Amino acid sequence: MSLEGQIAIVTGAAQGLGLGIAETLARTGATVIIADLQLEKAEAAAKTFTDAGLKVFAAGLDVTATTEVNAFFDQVKETHGQIDILVNSAGLGQNVCPIAELDDAEWTKVLDVNLNGTFKCCRAAARIMEVQESGSIVNLSSINGQNPAALVAAYNVAKAGVISFTRSLALELAAYGVRVNVVCPGPVYTDFNRKLMAQRCVSLGITEEDMIERIRKAIPLGRWGEPEDIARSVAFLCGAEAGWMTGEVLRVSGGLEGVAAAPGKRK
Repeated sequence: MSLEGQIAIVTGAAQGLGLGIAETLARTGATVIIADLQLEKAEAAAKTFTDAGLKVFAAGLDVTATTEVNAFFDQVKETHGQIDILVNSAGLGQNVCPIAELDDAEWTKVLDVNLNGTFKCCRAAARIMEVQESGSIVNLSSINGQNPAALVAAYNVAKAGVISFTRSLALELAAYGVRVNVVCPGPVYTDFNRKLMAQRCVSLGITEEDMIERIRKAIPLGRWGEPEDIARSVAFLCGAEAGWMTGEVLRVSGGLEGVAAAPGKRK
């Protein structure tokens, strides 16, 4: 599999899954732009990759800011002449909370980054890829988008929305030869997950080690995922090997479909 000569944008790639995806795309031959709100962290990551001989750049980007998103995509097109790949990895977890106590600010914040941010980046990329009549977009959802978990309703809804939006966009861009797919990762113990797991532990009254082992046992393949597990699947969808795939929902979770156990009554 080779992405030689491809120009790829990966949002939210300063850390976690996005960082793993950016590295895999770069090692497969693509020129990668790490676009993240955390510019210093993105620049540090890019330097690590360029020191290793990879073609990686960093840029600051707030995926929720329409004007900034549009200007960023136009700049990448002007600088590199094309945009071949977009991976929407920018995401935000939800504070663990029952719906009855979920406030407007948390609901809006989670949907704004995870769903609206994906929409805004896809919209900007679509305008360019339509003219090119080529390109591949991969959006990151979650197994929560297919099988909702308790106490993170805003996150569930945002990730379910990403799936529906991806399939809608795939239909609209098919005539231009642009493919749009979505990956639903299972549990990967990144900083993103570590924070949420800590909150889950408090709500269940168990230790972090117990929670990690409980989830591991629930995964049919018997282990937590690694960033490269997700990254390899994303790279596959970006490449020619997946040339007849669009509108597809690819679950990469070690066989885990979701954790939907209902919590007991609150005190």
